Amino acid sequence: MPQAERGQVLTEEQFLRLAAYGEAEQVEPGWNLYSTGDDSYDLFLLLTAEVDIVLEPDHVIYRTLPGDFLGELSLLTGQHVYLTARVVAAGTVVRIDAERLRRALAEQVDIADVLLTAFRDRREAIRSAAGGALEIIGHPDSAATLALRTYVEQLLLPHTFREADSADDDLPAAIVNGSSLRRATPGTLAEALGLTYRPGDRPVDLVVVGAGPAGLAAAVSGASEGLVTVLLDRSGIGGQAAKSARIENYLGFPEGVSGLHLARLAMVQALKFGVRIHAPCAVASLDLSDERRPVVVLENGERIPCRAVIAATGAQYRRLDIPGWARFEKSGCIRYAATESDVRGYENHPVTVVGGANSAGQAALSLAANGAHVDLVIRGHDLKLRMSSYLADRILAHPRIRVHTGGTILELAGDDVLTSIVVESSERLPSRALFCFVGADPVSGWLAGVATADDGFIRTESSLPFQTSAPRVFAVGDLRSGSTKRVATAVGEGASAVSSVHTALAGD
Repeated sequence: MPQAERGQVLTEEQFLRLAAYGEAEQVEPGWNLYSTGDDSYDLFLLLTAEVDIVLEPDHVIYRTLPGDFLGELSLLTGQHVYLTARVVAAGTVVRIDAERLRRALAEQVDIADVLLTAFRDRREAIRSAAGGALEIIGHPDSAATLALRTYVEQLLLPHTFREADSADDDLPAAIVNGSSLRRATPGTLAEALGLTYRPGDRPVDLVVVGAGPAGLAAAVSGASEGLVTVLLDRSGIGGQAAKSARIENYLGFPEGVSGLHLARLAMVQALKFGVRIHAPCAVASLDLSDERRPVVVLENGERIPCRAVIAATGAQYRRLDIPGWARFEKSGCIRYAATESDVRGYENHPVTVVGGANSAGQAALSLAANGAHVDLVIRGHDLKLRMSSYLADRILAHPRIRVHTGGTILELAGDDVLTSIVVESSERLPSRALFCFVGADPVSGWLAGVATADDGFIRTESSLPFQTSAPRVFAVGDLRSGSTKRVATAVGEGASAVSSVHTALAGD
């Protein structure tokens, strides 16, 4: 019978200190401490009992022994239970419910470090072993399938992928613990997994809308400083940064870090401080009828009253007004990210990257590193005008990257898939895919009634830093008019805005 790798463990003294937060229970063989499909579960410490972690109906992932604790990342995310904890040897366990666990994580720093590391390591370890709990079926190059796979990978959800062997209008599909979802989207999958918004048991102090670097930083700062914090995002976590294959000028990562990895670390940090993260969870509007009590209105009509809102919905890359764009976008030939999933499959194939800022440069280098032949098209005549020098120098020296300056995409060619593009002042370029990082439009439509600049970005000209024209509503990161579009700046703004939130709430 397989046993859990010990990995991070609690010392005997830490074990007993944590046990003081719970209640002891006697358990018998055959009992389930939690079961597949449960809405939530508690943390268990095993004093004398032995417990198998099972993928239903009877696949044992691992066995836990006295001195171990049960749980992984889903204990903090609120995801529906996808594994069963079955008692195999009678004994005593200590049950610690969610509220007491949050208190323990806040009060016992050394224990929190052990638990969080273990939760993250266990999630990684069981992603393949428990992948059968969630299966995605689709065509790997379709935009809908890619969106679904990107979502589950962002949130580290255990899953398997199976390539469809025929055309089917119901694809992509997802099988969740034996139940099928046809034409699955990140939204319908999140609902099936229990990751969509559910009201909590405590009044909300702060709602952060947007889970990019600015939003994640705001959520971590707010929750760590005692605010009951909810973080919402219409797609996943990481924002535009999660689409960057490698960020090399972010402080503390001398070897570089992918935007997705950075976002995952921030997500775990937010969960540590009790942030409730819900994604996808699209916000439709704000109700500002009560200046001291803004209400976030979700697209499904649900309302979240709170004391303050931080808007961090950022900006999105523009679609080009070229015939056939929507068709090639749907088939997956046009992409707006260069994550591992996006660049996969283009080895030894020609691709095009359009854009002159850092995201485009990082995409070009990532694709070339994976064996693609890259044409980088920029509108300007100087690659270093908007791109960091270290990226531009590396691109100009790379044998698999050709730079086309003063270029504009004029035409897309191909039937079911993209085969070539035409660039102004250049020959027709063979291309299997186009990676677009052009311009940025603010995601600000949900902020009706809040003052914007002429380009739609949110103005923050209040005497209180980062506050918009609406009391207790703040804007940070790429969404804010005049902001510097860099990850480090966004993180700083998100964290700093929480100080303004405290000032605004001081009179309550």
